[in-house]
Amino acid sequence: MDPEGIGWVTVYRSPSETDCRERALVLHVAGIAHEVRPEAGELTILVAASDAQRSRAELDAYATENRDWRPVHLAVPRPANAWIGMLGFVVVLLLVAVLQEQHSFGVDWFEAGKTQAGLVRQGQWWRTVTALTLHADLGHLLGNVVIGGLVGLFAGRSFGSGRAWFGILIGGALGNFLNAWLRPAGHASIGASTAVFAALGLLAGNAWRRKRKLRSSRMDRWAPLVGGVLLLSYLGTGGGRTDVAAHLFGFLFGGLLGGFGDKTDGAWSRMRAQILFGGAALTILAVAWALALTAS
Repeated sequence: MDPEGIGWVTVYRSPSETDCRERALVLHVAGIAHEVRPEAGELTILVAASDAQRSRAELDAYATENRDWRPVHLAVPRPANAWIGMLGFVVVLLLVAVLQEQHSFGVDWFEAGKTQAGLVRQGQWWRTVTALTLHADLGHLLGNVVIGGLVGLFAGRSFGSGRAWFGILIGGALGNFLNAWLRPAGHASIGASTAVFAALGLLAGNAWRRKRKLRSSRMDRWAPLVGGVLLLSYLGTGGGRTDVAAHLFGFLFGGLLGGFGDKTDGAWSRMRAQILFGGAALTILAVAWALALTAS
C-alpha cells in the first residue's frame, strides 16, 4: 500500500502516538485498510478515498463512546495558609483549658460548656459548640491537639484554612446536636474528638468527590470513605469514656460537607472567602461561649 499514491486521504492526525494507535486499532477491527505515518511533527492516519466516509464514521463513534471515560485532570488545591488554621485550633484548645483550670470569671467552664442532652433539647444549642473545646484531663487535651491538628492541617491543604475549620466546627457541632437528641437527657460529653472525626469525614468526602469527578471505578470512588470508616473504628471506638455515636455523627456530617465541596470551589476558595469562613467559625465559637457564660 502506498499512502502517497493517488486516492489516499488523511482521516485523523495528532501529535500523540497513543491516540493514533488507538484509532488505527479501531480501523483495523472494522476491517479498513489504513496506514499510520509521521508528517510535520504529527502522526496521521490515511485510508483509501473510498473508505474515508466509513472511516470517519467509525472514528467519530469511537470518540463519542469514549468521551465520558477520558481522564479528567483536576488541580488539587494546596493553599499555603493551612498552618494558620491548625495553629488557631491549638491556641483555642489551650486557651480554654487555661480558663477552665482557673475558673475564670468565677464560672465552672466545664459545667457551663459540656454537651448535656436534656439541656441541648431545651434550646441550649451552644453547648454543641463549646463542648468541642473542653477536655477532661491533660492526656485528653494533648491527644486531640496532636491528632486534630494534623488532620485539620490536611483538611486545610485541601480546602484552605477558613473553609476547612468552618466545616470542622459545623460538622462537630452537628454531630453533638444529633447525638444529644438520640441520648437520654442526662447524657453529657466533652472533647474535640467529634470535631476531629468531622475533619476526617471532610477529607474522606472530598476524596470521594474527586474520585467521582475522575470517573474512577466504584471501588476507587468508595475507597476513601471505606478508609475513613476503618480509621473511625480504630481511633474512635476505644476507651470507656469514648462517645462512639458522637464520633460517628461527626464523621458523617463532615463527609457530607466534604462531598458537597464541588459546589463551593472556585471563588469560595480565594483568600477573601477563606478569611470570611475563618471569621465565621471564630464568631460562632465566641457567641457560643458568651451564651454559655451568660447562662451560667
